[in-house]
Amino acid sequence: MNIMFFDIDGTLINTGGAGKDAMITAVLEQTGNKEVPSDILVSGRSDRGIGRELFRLNGLEEIPENWNRFVDRYMRLLQENLPQRSGYILPGVQKLLDELNSLQDVSLGLLTGNVREGAHIKLRHFGLWDYFAHGAFGDRHTDRADIARDAAAAARLHLDGHYDPTRVWVIGDTPNDVKCARAIGARAVAVATGIYGVEDLDNAEPDVLLSDLSDFERILALVQ
Repeated sequence: MNIMFFDIDGTLINTGGAGKDAMITAVLEQTGNKEVPSDILVSGRSDRGIGRELFRLNGLEEIPENWNRFVDRYMRLLQENLPQRSGYILPGVQKLLDELNSLQDVSLGLLTGNVREGAHIKLRHFGLWDYFAHGAFGDRHTDRADIARDAAAAARLHLDGHYDPTRVWVIGDTPNDVKCARAIGARAVAVATGIYGVEDLDNAEPDVLLSDLSDFERILALVQ
């Protein structure tokens, strides 16, 4: 069985900044502060890691009560923001998922820094959630490699132990996606549809480098 793990933001969809703005607003509401640095990096990171930085910048202690309150408000704001933004499914994604979903020996999973509920909200909004049978999310870990290890465990469980790392691919738009693929012995497809250009991604040494996912036949060839 071939396993293909997909990142979400910058790989499958562009939300028009709905998630980042929701996170910042949620922490500002919780602290009563007026602003945080607008250049905070979110691409390639986990929500837990981004939230931790936002808490630190705003003097908010990362205790369960504060974290749960933050995530609850973040999710509500995300649901409100998505319909108001000019978000879209990235080029080639819908066709690629349809093609992969039709293959008997391919299992699609998520490997994302989004908290699970946030991933569900985003992908449901764009009609993509049901393509994915398993995955791992950014609820607990700040390190994407730890999320990758969770994704591998989830795939093993879903496939009753039928898991061969040499048949696992991680598809993402940041150097961190390449790194987390290596952490589980998987191969990496880097796609330049996020904030990183082809040159930046090439420096991360992925196995395959694409400008976008429109050339879906190159992805299909990986699992044949």
